[in-house]
Amino acid sequence: MTGGDAAADVARRAGTANPFWAATPPPERPRPTGAAAPFSLVDLLARFRWLVIVPIVLPLSFLWAALHAARTAAAARRRGPTTDAVHAARVAAVQARVRARDPAADGRICTARHAFWSVSTRDGAYKQAGTPFPVDLSALQDVVSVDVDRLRVKVEPYVDMGRLTAALLPRGVCTPVVPEYDDLTVGGLINGYGIEGSSHKYGLFSDIVESVDVVIADGTLVHATRDNEASDLFFALPWSYGALGLLVAAELRLIPVEPYMRVTYYPVRGTLRELGVAWERLMAPADRPWSEYVEGLIYDSRHGVITVADYASEAEAKAVGPINRMGWWFKPWFHRYAETILNTSVDGAPHVEYVPTRDYYHRHTRSLYWEAEMLVPFGNAAAFRWLAGWLMPPRVSFLKLTMVARLWEYYNTKFVAHDVLVPLRHTAACMELMHDTYDIYPLWLCPHRLAKTRRGTMLDAEAGFEHRLPLAPGDSPDAQMYTDVGVWYTPGPILRGEAFDTAAASHTMEQWLIEHHGYQAMYAISELNEADFWRMFDRTLYAACRAKYGAEGVFMDVYYKVGRKGASASAQAKAATSTGKAKRA
Repeated sequence: MTGGDAAADVARRAGTANPFWAATPPPERPRPTGAAAPFSLVDLLARFRWLVIVPIVLPLSFLWAALHAARTAAAARRRGPTTDAVHAARVAAVQARVRARDPAADGRICTARHAFWSVSTRDGAYKQAGTPFPVDLSALQDVVSVDVDRLRVKVEPYVDMGRLTAALLPRGVCTPVVPEYDDLTVGGLINGYGIEGSSHKYGLFSDIVESVDVVIADGTLVHATRDNEASDLFFALPWSYGALGLLVAAELRLIPVEPYMRVTYYPVRGTLRELGVAWERLMAPADRPWSEYVEGLIYDSRHGVITVADYASEAEAKAVGPINRMGWWFKPWFHRYAETILNTSVDGAPHVEYVPTRDYYHRHTRSLYWEAEMLVPFGNAAAFRWLAGWLMPPRVSFLKLTMVARLWEYYNTKFVAHDVLVPLRHTAACMELMHDTYDIYPLWLCPHRLAKTRRGTMLDAEAGFEHRLPLAPGDSPDAQMYTDVGVWYTPGPILRGEAFDTAAASHTMEQWLIEHHGYQAMYAISELNEADFWRMFDRTLYAACRAKYGAEGVFMDVYYKVGRKGASASAQAKAATSTGKAKRA
């Protein structure tokens, strides 16, 4: 888009009446209420945990992260450039280690990576099950090659999003889906779950994968693509969480990108049902091309901001403006900045600005979306941002490293962290459920295209969705549009000092998901028993690949890594340890 065209487009958007802004706000949706909770000294201390976090935890977290970065850089210098030959030697070492496992004496294979490195809210106890056989993948943390002409990048599994975008953006390319946090690794995003505001066009992170290399139970290296002889493994790998083999490389698709994003903020006002309609129409408009990125921030049962963003050249950004370099440490946290646009809006007129692309990719990193507000309630205050904003965010891995067991248990009863995936048409109903169950705001909305595979993959589009005519907004014959509804914070009743059963609320939410063909991201603390877990997810292809590639008894089953707390990983670890002792006796 030329500078003149861009200026005209910005003026058109800013001057267009917003059809999703109700002239008068509707009544607020009733909040769930409960009896007063008994006094708890731990709750009182938790309210003032910032007295420890700000002067002690934040500086230590910053120093710890800096030390880790320095060690990583030094190790990279020692390793030298990563060529295909160097990568092949690292993979051969992994194969040799797997082949050294004695099935009669050694336990299940797991990675040697410490559990605290994961951004999951689970405890990682499965790695202590029985006599685990750790395999060190720490050498596999480099970008192997970038082919700008073919728009492909080959990466090792421990390459994180921070390093990947730093390697790609100077070349004018990037992956179509860039999950938010710098610390998220390629391996975790492929084996698990990765989404961003571009997922309505490109799918989840696993959908931009062109091929994977996996070391299976007997040490064989399997190269899998969508259409080769190992295509079953290719399609079974996402959401398997390492239960099929060890991912050692992946080739990802790239797209050309520009140095800036043109971001349009649409304030929206109405009932949650009306906000759901606004979400559908701004995400998948019928009268213009879809934007590259779409995101929804719902601040209460009547208000929200929906942002759409497209790549823009430097010339356009400088000619049209304004430019918001939101990546600086002293800038407002993104969700609070968007809320300011909402609160100062008189008529819901859209606001347009330009943001450097990397800043936009990582717009929620400093505030950990809004979870950092629990740790530093005044973190978005201007004085704190200017004086100490450079310490943010506290590293999730450092926080996990320093958590004792009792604190971890307390956290899991007072805090909710879920990403739930629902068909687009159920978005409003899901927001109502979250309000009535948790009363947590903001809610995060992120669209994603769920491909129809019909191969028995763990996730698949609803049966027969493509035969509903006309097709639902965003749907196509080969993919169904879903929404990720993110709910992360302390439930409203707990904040108001009321009794609240977090486990019961999560159980209610999970049963609703099963009934509405929804899915729950597996990083979360789950209340699903094993039967309900496999009602939510399809185990057909996963189970077939477990048998075909020899994973049974060698790699822990996915449910026992991520399933119901107290009945999966931790309990499985104790049971396996007891079994192992009995066998040795």
